[in-house]
Amino acid sequence: MNVILFGGTGMIGRGVLRECLRDDSVTAVLSVGRTPLGVSHPKLRERVQDDPCDLWAPDLDLASFDACFFCLGVSAVGMKEQEYRRVTHDLTLAAARPLAAANPRLTFAYVSGEGTDSTEQSRTMWARVKGETENDLLQLPFQAYMFRPGLVQPVRGMPSKTFLYRAGYALTAPVFPLLRRFAPHLVTTTEALGRAMINVASPGAGVRTRVLRPRDINRLAQSPPDQR
Repeated sequence: MNVILFGGTGMIGRGVLRECLRDDSVTAVLSVGRTPLGVSHPKLRERVQDDPCDLWAPDLDLASFDACFFCLGVSAVGMKEQEYRRVTHDLTLAAARPLAAANPRLTFAYVSGEGTDSTEQSRTMWARVKGETENDLLQLPFQAYMFRPGLVQPVRGMPSKTFLYRAGYALTAPVFPLLRRFAPHLVTTTEALGRAMINVASPGAGVRTRVLRPRDINRLAQSPPDQR
């Protein structure tokens, strides 16, 4: 599997990258972003550019990718809707459209959020914009999956770059094992997200649900293709 990854410097993106580099079914990873990853691996190539979603460079063979793991995103805190929409919706579709045109068989895994409003009518700005983004991705001619992870536990040294998120994770870390055991519909991990993305893009995955919540993500992370 040849993977293109966006958002590899973020908490979730780094977790997904780690699983890609560990998995033998992933033969190559191209990470596209504004800043270097600081990671070296024989399977990994990096493309550092000001606009990570500009994929029109002549040296990019978009048809060669089997999967796109899109983990790029920002917090809506303190942002006006126009700016949040530009980063969340417009940049995502700027990457997705040329990938879909180049390879309709590609699997596109998009990190959305629990609480996203598919009707696009929510009074909550981020939920409305995320809903529009999901809907537009699902209309494109590739296999798109919306990952709504809910609470995400960073594991294997994958902390968030956002201070408020780091503080929240530190406070809730002691209860994560209990949540994972007794409320699997609420919580997942960066490791499980990476495993689930690889599995949903694997040949024969047969995943019918296009919107994946924590319970679905955790199941996909553990199940072989013929048990999904």
